[in-house]
Amino acid sequence: MVDIHCHILPEVDDGARSWDIAVEMCRLAAADGITHIVATPHANDKYTYDREQHQERAKLLMERTGGVPEISVGCDFHFSFENVQEALVHPSSYTIGQSKYMLVEFSDYSIPPMFLENLHLFTLKGMRLVITHPERNPLLQRKPEQLLEWAEHGAIIQVTANSLTGFWGKTAQNIARWLLDNDAVHVIATDAHDTKARPPLMSRARQTVADWVDQEVADALVTHNPTAIIRNEELPYFPFPNEG
Repeated sequence: MVDIHCHILPEVDDGARSWDIAVEMCRLAAADGITHIVATPHANDKYTYDREQHQERAKLLMERTGGVPEISVGCDFHFSFENVQEALVHPSSYTIGQSKYMLVEFSDYSIPPMFLENLHLFTLKGMRLVITHPERNPLLQRKPEQLLEWAEHGAIIQVTANSLTGFWGKTAQNIARWLLDNDAVHVIATDAHDTKARPPLMSRARQTVADWVDQEVADALVTHNPTAIIRNEELPYFPFPNEG
């Protein structure tokens, strides 16, 4: 399995608080079957995003863990006006590795009214936007059909593993199930922050999807699609959303 959204780098944001915690997160992930983690520190008003520093920390963390799992660097990109303007000029500063894929996170208090226009601008730059954990966003929970429209225009939808297993409550779990039923989930990731409450585990979520839908879809969401993302390839599983 491949985890494209994880706050595993120590002492850079609200994720791993120490090197020991980061190392233990790597151990848990590897034991769960995760072979590659994309470290995705926040880029928002609270946390400054320093790509060079984050890459160095990822390298040091792999040295401490013997390179298991493999770690690359992306960004948990807050979709603010200032960030968008910066990313349109310097897109490779925020993408997953050297790929065209970039995670984007929305505020719990507002959704950009011009998101489709921005999505098209990034597409013209050759980029693909991955919307992180929309099932947990209170505004999108009230209007999940908006996600179907965005997916129709090429946005990739990433659901959190432990939303599927109930950690974030029934509403998030139900929205995740609704998105699955409407062919609007493309990737599952951990969004892990620690070893206890939000650990880097995906196997239970994979089994949940296998039980709800089928094993082929489950494997696409935790292995085939995220592998394509880190390799900068087109997603092999990208069904057309269908609200039913």
